Amino acid sequence: MLKVLRARLQQGHRTIDFPDGAPALPERFRGQPVLDQARCETGCRACAESCPTDAITSDHRLQLDLGRCLFCGDCVEACPQGAIRFTRDHRLATRSRNDLVLRGQALQLAHALDEKARRLFGRSLKLRQVSAGGCNACEADVNVLSTVVFDLGRFGIQFVASPRHADGLLITGPVTENMRVALQKTYDAVPAPKLVIAVGACAISGGPYIDHPEVHNGAASVVPVDLYVPGCPPHPLTILDGLLRLLGRLR
Repeated sequence: MLKVLRARLQQGHRTIDFPDGAPALPERFRGQPVLDQARCETGCRACAESCPTDAITSDHRLQLDLGRCLFCGDCVEACPQGAIRFTRDHRLATRSRNDLVLRGQALQLAHALDEKARRLFGRSLKLRQVSAGGCNACEADVNVLSTVVFDLGRFGIQFVASPRHADGLLITGPVTENMRVALQKTYDAVPAPKLVIAVGACAISGGPYIDHPEVHNGAASVVPVDLYVPGCPPHPLTILDGLLRLLGRLR
């Protein structure tokens, strides 16, 4: 017992200050991209041709779909004019799929649920996580939210084992054909009213597997989605930021 107490004292306070303090992000972190239309030369398709998921179009106006983007950085290296750059801004979640399409405007971050929904979910939100054919990257970053560093429970958010005990679903993966019916049944088992959160490029658009015959291009093809969290995988702070914005904890 004494050894346990001594180890705890040596470890100190491990939970991060977020959202009160500035998040500590690794040097190689790629956050919200910025498009500089003035630098984009007419007819140059170097960035679009380098993108593995066709997230970029540049025929008439430079456009980047965050729902498809893998944040690989190939477009930045390919663009001779530096028209695309990634910032260190971890805030990426939106309420609308269309808001993930950037054309040079500021990203429209997720707005909060209506007052009635906030009264229901704002202080206690139970989620059932569904891996609909994911590679385990997004799943891993979702799992660490329950560790002492992020401590998701301090916000009243918790992952539960059964959809019948849940207020909504958090979905990862591109929704493979083998998971389509399972996802639908899980959604049906959640009592109404319910929320759906799509985490990662796969769950939003199919990611690198988009339009594969065994993939349904994301959660919205099966169930209605209330929050989109882009990334491949999204950083845990990006996921947490989106959840808190949905509940009206951040502005």
